[in-house]
Amino acid sequence: MKIYDGRYVISGLIVFIALATFPVWFNRGKVSPSPEPKLDTPAILEMVQKKCVLAKDEMRIGHMRLLDQWRTEVVRNGRRIYTGMDGKIHEMSFQNECLKCHSNKTTFCDTCHRYVGLSSSTPYCWTCHIAPREND
Repeated sequence: MKIYDGRYVISGLIVFIALATFPVWFNRGKVSPSPEPKLDTPAILEMVQKKCVLAKDEMRIGHMRLLDQWRTEVVRNGRRIYTGMDGKIHEMSFQNECLKCHSNKTTFCDTCHRYVGLSSSTPYCWTCHIAPREND
């Protein structure tokens, strides 16, 4: 069996495989450092104990899950009070509770969201909530 234009087919396959696997072998061994969100807002600086609703690692991983649970509890069940693991009472409100301390959207929210690839799609928080006004 003879392959007509075999050198073009084989050359094309080699170029295709090289381009298709380029991201894998180009980034091999390179790890970009995870961002450290800025916690320098006036509300956080005034706190004696710098504690959030949940532990830092839990908030990094599950903040959207918590906010979804809060939304369901407030909108569907009418509950507005959340008791944290430490017994502290919090209002279930993104706008009034979370953004009170985390008012630096560009250096707190956006840095992590960009790192995990959410830069092309804006998180749906801002479809209902007003983004905090930041000092430039």
